[in-house]
Amino acid sequence: MNVVIDKPRLTDLAHGGGCGCKLAPAVLQRLLADMPTGGPFPALLVGTETSDDAAVLRLSDDSALVATTDFFTPIVDDPQDFGRIAATNALSDVYAMGGRPVLALSLLGMPLGRISEDQVRAILAGGAAVCAEAGVPLAGGHSIDSAEPIYGLVALGIVHPDRVLRNSSACAGDALILTKGLGIGVFSAALKKGQLGGADYATMIASTTRRNDVGPALAAAPGVHAATDVTGFGLLGHLLEMCRGSHLRAVIDEGALPFLPGAVALAEAGFATGAARRNWDSYGADVVLPDGLPDWRRGLLCDPQTSGGLLVAVAPDAAERVARLCVDAGFRQTAIIGRLEQGPSQVSVISQRLEERPC
Repeated sequence: MNVVIDKPRLTDLAHGGGCGCKLAPAVLQRLLADMPTGGPFPALLVGTETSDDAAVLRLSDDSALVATTDFFTPIVDDPQDFGRIAATNALSDVYAMGGRPVLALSLLGMPLGRISEDQVRAILAGGAAVCAEAGVPLAGGHSIDSAEPIYGLVALGIVHPDRVLRNSSACAGDALILTKGLGIGVFSAALKKGQLGGADYATMIASTTRRNDVGPALAAAPGVHAATDVTGFGLLGHLLEMCRGSHLRAVIDEGALPFLPGAVALAEAGFATGAARRNWDSYGADVVLPDGLPDWRRGLLCDPQTSGGLLVAVAPDAAERVARLCVDAGFRQTAIIGRLEQGPSQVSVISQRLEERPC
């Protein structure tokens, strides 16, 4: 009797998934420690100095090029959803710099013989659909035969040089705003074990395919000083990069953080990624947590976010207005989660509402 074998699950073909397969922050920091920075290129406005989301090169007095690339292994099994998520995530780096994406190229690596051509076509179709929705031509790319499925984009954008959103230009006193709920890594861990329900899967896809296209509006909004997108290093890791770049200390109210519906229950049930542990081990003494915080709560703070939200530093008198701008743009879970202040470059997490603390 012939046995019909279903197409392989994409997540079974990869050791990790989504932004959770990024190198740990501490490893990446060591690898880049001796690399040259921008060098004698005065037109290079943003290089590798502060681990920002993209490079920015001045083209003229009123135009600069935003350049980035992002790719990863499957975080879901549906090939079209994988393509959509990967493309959305790649374009996010342009939006995080305040830019408008104008061109994309595909990056494709596939294990030939282990994955069908139909699956590959669906991955590419998903990425193309996202680019079309964003008004971005997908004008070619590069492909290889690889051991694991890999897909992503080179993304190029345009921004006014005076409106570049860096992760290193935050100011003491700024409020911190997060535009998406946390928990994508937890969802991916449950999916990998075949224990993610349909409603939770829909939540995961809705979040990871929501483009951070509010970025240019944030760049034009008075009072917005800095931004970054929250991806593989988790909320704490990307906030720590902002603190280091801006030479400030962050205080985060753990009770104010937005979580995707269902994420807390899954985390409490024990679902977590190996990347969350690697992230935590990389932060070292630069992250201070409240005594008695359960490990699963800590895991959510380190949870790798694939195509996560924007983390924005805003003048305190503009915080409510900017948060409303994000909500009106469709980011319904936008929340003011903390503040920046003078002090060592570290992140402190507290367990009470910030507004209840004395000034």
